[in-house]
Amino acid sequence: MRHSTFDILHSTFAIPFRRRARPIPRHRPLTDQPARSFDRPSLARPVLECLAVSESNSREESPCSASDRATGARCTGRSAIEAAAPVPAAPAPCVPLLPYQRADLEAADRFRWNCWSRQTGKSFTKSLRRILRGLQRRRNQIFLSAGERQSRELMQKARQHCQTLKIACDYTDTRTFAGSSFRQLEIVLPAGVRIIGLPANPDTARGFTGDVLLDEFAMHQDDRAIWASIFPSLLRGDGELDVASTPKGQSNVFYELRTNDRFARSTVTLPDAIAQGLDVDAAAIREAMGDDELYRQEFLCEFLDEATAFLTYEQIRACEEDCGEPCGAGSQPVSACGTGFQPVSSECGTGFQPVSSVARNNEDQFRRILDRISRIPRDLYLGMDIGRRRDLTVMWVLERHGELLRTAAVLELAVAPFDRQYALLCELLRLRRMRRAAIDAGGVGMQLAEQALSAFGPHRIECVTFTAAVKSQMAVALRVLVEQQRIRIPADERIRNDWHSVRRSVSESGRFLLSAGRGPQGHADRFWAAALAVRAAGEASGAMEWEVSEATSFHRGGIW
Repeated sequence: MRHSTFDILHSTFAIPFRRRARPIPRHRPLTDQPARSFDRPSLARPVLECLAVSESNSREESPCSASDRATGARCTGRSAIEAAAPVPAAPAPCVPLLPYQRADLEAADRFRWNCWSRQTGKSFTKSLRRILRGLQRRRNQIFLSAGERQSRELMQKARQHCQTLKIACDYTDTRTFAGSSFRQLEIVLPAGVRIIGLPANPDTARGFTGDVLLDEFAMHQDDRAIWASIFPSLLRGDGELDVASTPKGQSNVFYELRTNDRFARSTVTLPDAIAQGLDVDAAAIREAMGDDELYRQEFLCEFLDEATAFLTYEQIRACEEDCGEPCGAGSQPVSACGTGFQPVSSECGTGFQPVSSVARNNEDQFRRILDRISRIPRDLYLGMDIGRRRDLTVMWVLERHGELLRTAAVLELAVAPFDRQYALLCELLRLRRMRRAAIDAGGVGMQLAEQALSAFGPHRIECVTFTAAVKSQMAVALRVLVEQQRIRIPADERIRNDWHSVRRSVSESGRFLLSAGRGPQGHADRFWAAALAVRAAGEASGAMEWEVSEATSFHRGGIW
């Protein structure tokens, strides 16, 4: 006698009325009934409308009576004594599925590609989907996770689904593979349907037949070999494949599958999930994470290449200014790329003039730019990246306009002696409105930074040593301003290319590293000078305060 899938689920629920459930043979041949498409009216609707599963890991005793557990024992072949023992993880209260989870659960596609944000319920939804599909199609289900810990967590979710849906199941944990530390986790459902949980490994993935779930596939090591090992499992019986993950770069099979037309695709970012009912504060998460690149990858589902540009040309151009809004008399910024700058005409307000050529080490240009920015009535901030022979020395001056930072000047020195660099630095630091400066104190810049610190004091000078963490912090702060368009820079090709040259790479351990190629136009010196200026502007200098200390060389030369 044939049983419909709905009969299978209905007969295996912990039945509220005390009627003996009809036992189902444990080893019923899987070929008795051909595989059918997902019958939504008979299976999905009852489950979705009244039996949405919770991810709780509560450890309370199961509310099922002893007679109910004995009934489940007859379905799985266990003894009544074994079944009478308390269930370790009791079913938690039912919670509603969100629309995107419900849509994925009801989908009847053979191949599905799911790119979902972290903590939006992908493993939870996918494990539930595969249980229901396995019971409907009477096919074994193979779960491959990134590691043994992840495999155990995924199988625990599947076990909780069975307990909440009151589906009789038998959970086993065995060390199946000789000479290996890998363990095979298995859940046996009615009609002999097996759910097999394996850690991702090309060798352990071979030899199985059934439907497959690749959980967090972008995180799998040797993903191409795993793909070659597991895909033949789908050959017989129109096997189904679910691939779900959060992005991790572009050099993996998960990224390549996003353009495979055979797969039905679903992308759910954190804002998408919030719009559909997920109760999360995205702004708080982004602020607490403190790394915009990681946030875009983990929560906005962006595929960041291992050697992608840190700032795109589109982002940089959005901050360039040819003719801005008037900012008051005497506040005209100067576009001085290198020492070749063009003063802004009165008709153009405070905008920048594009620079067609770059002149360096020109004393006349220095005098003109210093004279102009000395009349700016707003607070100024300086960032200085120091070079000597191969790299440029770049001094980037920012002018604060409320929350907006405008570039007042960009000065470049090529192959300039340190005494000349220090003299120009002192000229800038003696400006009346210069509030704070951040100076590169690593390598060749150490002595110059220490001299400036001794002369002008720690309240005006910050010596910055470039470490990976400091560089990442400064670069992200600059990027946030660029994305929010709260910084204005000259519309100059050299600056544009210099900023675009910064690359963010991913190490084998998953850490992000910032790098830039060294060329005739520098080593991203303009980018780091701007980042240092942003760092100086971010330090609240506040009102001038008096302090009593030993006399320094600063008082002899005067401030202005």
